[in-house]
Amino acid sequence: MDKNQLGVQYMQEGNWEEAAKAFNEAIEENPNDPVAYINFGNVLSAVGDDEKALKFYQKAIEIDENAAAAYYSIGNLLFSKDLFNEAKNMFETAMKKGLNTSDNYFMLGLTLVQLNQGRFALPYLQRSVELNGTDAEARFQYGLALAQLELIDESMVQFTKCIELDPNHSDAYYNLGVSFAFKENAQKAIEMFNKALDIQPDHLLAGHAKKLIENNL
Repeated sequence: MDKNQLGVQYMQEGNWEEAAKAFNEAIEENPNDPVAYINFGNVLSAVGDDEKALKFYQKAIEIDENAAAAYYSIGNLLFSKDLFNEAKNMFETAMKKGLNTSDNYFMLGLTLVQLNQGRFALPYLQRSVELNGTDAEARFQYGLALAQLELIDESMVQFTKCIELDPNHSDAYYNLGVSFAFKENAQKAIEMFNKALDIQPDHLLAGHAKKLIENNL
């Protein structure tokens, strides 16, 4: 197993120190391998050293301007700092450089949602779930984007699939409840709000929505 693979394995185990060591050795062995710099950057980002992580991603791009994963990683870093326009540019660049992964589509979609461009986000979120049908959060966000465009039936399909994948997704139950309320099915809406509250008793939105409907029955 090469040092990069070893480092990734340590990362998956949450062993950041050993991961950093492995990637450092990979860089020493092959200083012109952008992958090792990206991986080292990901370790630094995971332990909260974003500034140093950024330098490693930039170094990877210096070595290879088509290192798509470096743009994606910078995008994530910018997204976490609420720099959504800049993040969007990075995810788009990653895509142009050939990173057509469900994660990149998902993050680009999510960024567009944050920029109040839900209509533009939709195809990216859709592509994300097409590429990875088992990602509950991608299903949820795709459902939300559909709901915001008042595509209620389509959004309900996604919220239902999200719950199948993650039975404890209280927000998916809540949004299903809102959808049923929108369709004037009060009983089913209350049932969904109850499920959200079973999972998360302090779900304020579900509690409020349930009271609202019960008061109008």
